[in-house]
Amino acid sequence: MLPAAALMLVLVLAACGPKSSGSIVEGKVNVITTFYPIYEFASEIGGEDANVINLLPVGVEPHDWTPRSQDIINTSKAQLFLYNGAGLEGWVPNFLKSLDSDSKAQAVEVSHGVNLITSDEEDGHDHGHEGEGEEAGHGDSLHTDPHTWVSPKSALVMAKNIKDSLQSVDPEHTAGYEERYQKLADRLTALDHKFTEELGKLPNKEIVVSHQAFAYLARDYGLSQHAIMGLSPDAEPRGQDLVKLAALVKEEGIRYIFFEELVSDKLAKTLASETGVSTMVLNPVEGLTEAQQKNGDNYFTLMEKNLQNLILALQ
Repeated sequence: MLPAAALMLVLVLAACGPKSSGSIVEGKVNVITTFYPIYEFASEIGGEDANVINLLPVGVEPHDWTPRSQDIINTSKAQLFLYNGAGLEGWVPNFLKSLDSDSKAQAVEVSHGVNLITSDEEDGHDHGHEGEGEEAGHGDSLHTDPHTWVSPKSALVMAKNIKDSLQSVDPEHTAGYEERYQKLADRLTALDHKFTEELGKLPNKEIVVSHQAFAYLARDYGLSQHAIMGLSPDAEPRGQDLVKLAALVKEEGIRYIFFEELVSDKLAKTLASETGVSTMVLNPVEGLTEAQQKNGDNYFTLMEKNLQNLILALQ
């Protein structure tokens, strides 16, 4: 983990990089979120009573992103700082130490209460990763899989944490937050039921994905995930791992290798070519591409597309 001085240097340098949008608005609860799913849920629950600013720019993958100096300034002035936790944002501790000494920002780990998946398989990053929705044994120390939001069941827990945090810092608008949260929770519950019903009908359960972002989805809906890369999408696979995956694809009769838009599809397409199968998108919903933002996509539209692609691949 970076020392505070080094983090400050990174923040200053990062100020020249991709920009997130939004500025502090007086008279509203200002909420800073670290990446897209939290931003969407906070915006829906906050409604007209909250000004929500997302740190992660559109089209940027969150695992190795670091904040910029303006993000410290905005967060210092905000009432809430919402981050996923579970190892996703390794920069958060030093970031919080860098806030102004008089900052009133309340930091909330929105994955708190989710039944986290841990693994002792090392991927070279400060997070854990998981292969098939169960704990695996390949190393010495446990790591946590942070991709909680990819399962609607976990997303429900996260949404409630966001609602509770908004009510805590802004009790005057408790009723509004509760009402909007209930609408969001109803949609997440319906999505959960749809995943349970549709995936439960399918004869096949094995999925091969580009990086290990789907363990919570696999655990909650009876699938088995096999990943080309580790928990972080730049955790390179070993040659022997690719050979084993190729054998698995042939043995199980797997017809599709899943890739995602925000990271390179090179390895997924290579594996698909070697095994004579096709590729298809399975989106970890870590962020929107510029095209998805223009099209009005959101958590629900992307998860619906995921479900349809899973049905096609596993039937």
